[in-house]
Amino acid sequence: MAALFAAPAPAATAAAATGAATAASLPGTAAEDRGVALAARRAAARGIDFGSCPLDEELPDAARCGTVKVPLDYAHPRATQLSLTVSRIRATGPRSSRQGALLYNPGGPGASGLGFPAYASVAAFRKAAAAYDFVGYAPRGVDRSRPLSCQDPAAFAKAPTNFPVHPSAAFKRKIVKRARAYARGCARSTGRALRHYTTLNNARDLDVLRAALGEKRLNFVGASYGTYFGAVYATLFPRHVRRMVFDSVVDPDPRQIWYRSNLKQSLAFERRWRDWRRWVARYDEVYHLGDTSAKVLASYNKARRRLARHPAGGQVGTAQLQDAYQRTVYNDAYWDPSAHALAAYRGGDPEPLVTLAAPDPAAAVSEENGNAVYTAVQCNDAPWPRRWARWNRDNTALARRAPFETWDNAAMNLPCAYWSAPHRRPLTVGPRGGAGRRTLPPVLLLAAERDAATPYEGAKELRRRLPGSSLVTERKAGTHGLWGGPNACVNRHVDTYLLTGRTPGRSASCASRALPEPTVWSAPGPGAEPEPETEPAAGAAYG
Repeated sequence: MAALFAAPAPAATAAAATGAATAASLPGTAAEDRGVALAARRAAARGIDFGSCPLDEELPDAARCGTVKVPLDYAHPRATQLSLTVSRIRATGPRSSRQGALLYNPGGPGASGLGFPAYASVAAFRKAAAAYDFVGYAPRGVDRSRPLSCQDPAAFAKAPTNFPVHPSAAFKRKIVKRARAYARGCARSTGRALRHYTTLNNARDLDVLRAALGEKRLNFVGASYGTYFGAVYATLFPRHVRRMVFDSVVDPDPRQIWYRSNLKQSLAFERRWRDWRRWVARYDEVYHLGDTSAKVLASYNKARRRLARHPAGGQVGTAQLQDAYQRTVYNDAYWDPSAHALAAYRGGDPEPLVTLAAPDPAAAVSEENGNAVYTAVQCNDAPWPRRWARWNRDNTALARRAPFETWDNAAMNLPCAYWSAPHRRPLTVGPRGGAGRRTLPPVLLLAAERDAATPYEGAKELRRRLPGSSLVTERKAGTHGLWGGPNACVNRHVDTYLLTGRTPGRSASCASRALPEPTVWSAPGPGAEPEPETEPAAGAAYG
């Protein structure tokens, strides 16, 4: 791309690379530490040649895009390189008030943050956008950054399909067969490179991006999974941290990463699914789906049984229904449209449900890529049970208490039982000795008490592990991803922190956002979908 912005000046370049070799050394990672230092020095010297952005990213005209090279394997930093695609829009305020670059990651693993510059013009983000360049990027393996693939996208997005809440022994055999095939597909398409798609390498890449942008210290907002690898970054590079916001926090306890985390997530999904049903029951005069949570569930299950026999529009089976209604757990913005679609279907009109739940063929490549990266990172990151008997026992027991998501979640993660690449040991997040306590600045954590994708206990655990961190809690709320949403209290805390570095102390509370109100609603046009408020989207694969 043509260079529209100059590379960092020599002074900034030197500052960006300073301290790159001071990352906290981990047992067996001395070579990787040296590789990060070398890659950061190279990136600082080269900078980023920013040019026009691809049109299909639909970024503002003022946004510019470029690439940064990172080693596939930090133990061999001069060997194979990956090009990470980066987007940026300059801070809108006067030069005297600018505070550098703010990098954003929406989570996943497998989500792209390239769209982040578009939020600079949204009201909730304008104060931060006046002070910071908004910088997004696609992590390794994602989207335009050497995308991973494990399966033909058309096969991955095949519809309609059915998935039972309580699968039979015969259906479980199909789940196992599919998981084995998916794991083989990942190994076949990626080869030995597959082992290098990890949280540790995502954190190392982030430090190379920091250096390439000419930043001595990192300003970062991570949502969902982005909070986990942001916390890993803070552990590895405490002296490189300036300000970090962790929005909807993954539990960093290495004993939870990732098998137990997913079991806890399924349990939390059940609670939030119940919240939606209670809300629908409160407005039975609008939706006519039942005046109790149990009756609303009965209406949903009747729809499931009918879809298993007769897919809606030839596109929506029970698996597509499940995928669509999991959105109600992630964001309150889906509550009313989802209730109306179910009500319309129960009343004989399938079109709203088809619009809500049918897969978009144009998104198949992106969705398969996101799932491939999610699988690779989670399988590589940590030990997983290798015996099907363990998965079957744990998830059968859990499904008795939490049937809504349990077996879907298990099936999504089961390829890790048959993974060919090595399972690593998760990093213990937190200060390493006394040095980290002295060098890591305060960080800001955001969490909703009833968040299902990243249960609230994870935020308390991260606060415990990061001395000086501050936790802002949205009480009695469950939407996943808080910054930029309708809660002005949360947004004020983020603005204060990003602009001044001040936190509200060890903890602060914000009252819940208002629950949705039923709308007068008609079926949306083709391809329409409810938009969840204005916060940058948190990846929905893990959280």
